[in-house]
Amino acid sequence: MSGTLYIVATPIGNLGDLTPRAAETFAKADFIAAEDTRVTLKLLNHLGLKKPMVSYYEHNLKERGGYILDRIEAGESCALCSDAGMPAVSDPGEVIVRDAHARGIPVVPVPAASAAVTALCVSGQPTGRFVFEGFLPTNRRQKKERLAALQNEERTVIFYEAPHKLPTTLQDLEQAFGPERSLTICRELTKLHEEIRVTTVGDASAYYKENPPRGEFVLVMAGAQPCPAQELTLDDAVGLARKQMAAGQSATAAAKYAAAHSAFSKSEIYRRCLE
Repeated sequence: MSGTLYIVATPIGNLGDLTPRAAETFAKADFIAAEDTRVTLKLLNHLGLKKPMVSYYEHNLKERGGYILDRIEAGESCALCSDAGMPAVSDPGEVIVRDAHARGIPVVPVPAASAAVTALCVSGQPTGRFVFEGFLPTNRRQKKERLAALQNEERTVIFYEAPHKLPTTLQDLEQAFGPERSLTICRELTKLHEEIRVTTVGDASAYYKENPPRGEFVLVMAGAQPCPAQELTLDDAVGLARKQMAAGQSATAAAKYAAAHSAFSKSEIYRRCLE
């Protein structure tokens, strides 16, 4: 009879946030699949537990994932965890969860803290509707395209970023969304040096040019302001489309955006943009 794959959230910084259910799940699991066994070993030592562990991370997904699922199918239970937060969210666990479902293996969530939602709820930005982007692409062209695709996003946008990439990312955000876009920077959430800074993209970019960032960051950025359709003339709509094109969008995508915020058709705006 098949065992169970438990998806276990671990603290994002403060060990006091570990839930009793997570501790119980680690205790009863036959083995643990960990993103970094050294990090998880510290957590198990804190709990006074000794458990067999298997590493499961970005570069061994295919080989190790099959091995883990084979063991579960043979009747063992596995607790999957990442270094911090909820596994499978901007995390290699996404793949093994998908493959477990495909094999008919029971998948049970053991939830707790998620850095994205934790940052959102203390950001002061609108929380009713949001999108999670995780880490932006490292490739410059792909990163520019991703940000261009978010130009018209009216929901709050959440990013993860490493400290050594933060200054460049803030410059990219400033170029894509303008310096006045509201931004909350959450650093080292739940840890000793936790910091929550409500600022703007431009001010944040200037600040971290002078102050080298340290720690892990979650960026919570306000969405774009909607353009009232009734206030736009055709020239206004064409100007809006050309502004999106200047920021990296294709003419077709820019015309579609302008049409959605005006009373004019996409084809009409598109033709004018190419004149």
